[in-house]
Amino acid sequence: MLLPCRARRGPHSPMPLVLALLASYLLGSIPFGLVLVRLAKGIDLRSVGSGNIGATNAMRAAGKPVGLAVFVLDFAKGWVAVFAFAGLLAQSEPLSWTATACGAASVLGHCFPLWLRFAGGKGVATGCGVLVALDPWIWAVGGAVWLATLAGGRMVSLASIAMGLAFPVAAWLLTARAEPTAAAALLALLILVRHRSNMARIVAGTESKIGAKRAAAPGAGGG
Repeated sequence: MLLPCRARRGPHSPMPLVLALLASYLLGSIPFGLVLVRLAKGIDLRSVGSGNIGATNAMRAAGKPVGLAVFVLDFAKGWVAVFAFAGLLAQSEPLSWTATACGAASVLGHCFPLWLRFAGGKGVATGCGVLVALDPWIWAVGGAVWLATLAGGRMVSLASIAMGLAFPVAAWLLTARAEPTAAAALLALLILVRHRSNMARIVAGTESKIGAKRAAAPGAGGG
């Protein structure tokens, strides 16, 4: 279910697209985890737990309600980038490449926010928002993989990595379209890059697991 739109005729200018990409990046760069944890606990999320500004670390630092709120807001950044910003540029049919570009810009903003010296989250929640906007079935397949991996391995990071790898496969099998497959592949690449330290600990057998009594290792989890 790619983004629907109606064709609009008129002169084509790159400026609206540039502005939409910039707006998507700026939206994605809003550090909701950092803001909400500071409001709830008065602490800098980057100084506790894994140091990550995503939902997983926010949940560890400030509790489940705050962590859930962070996930929803980070998720919304990707969804809004596709439907609100890309939707305003309905200049051609179809709009899917523009939607994909705006969604990717929001994920890059989350991972590399200018305000935090390009040290942001891991892109999982925001990327999921993008994929739901492009085609919710892709996200549904990835979510099923996430749940199965989490149930088997009890590691949020491993579940996030498995979900990321499942996204481009699901996108191609379900749509056979280049646009959502490209978006899913970019998200998978970002998830792998942002989880490098987690993968090293998984191989070493030292990655934090759900229910473990010991404190989370630095960098654990997604976001």
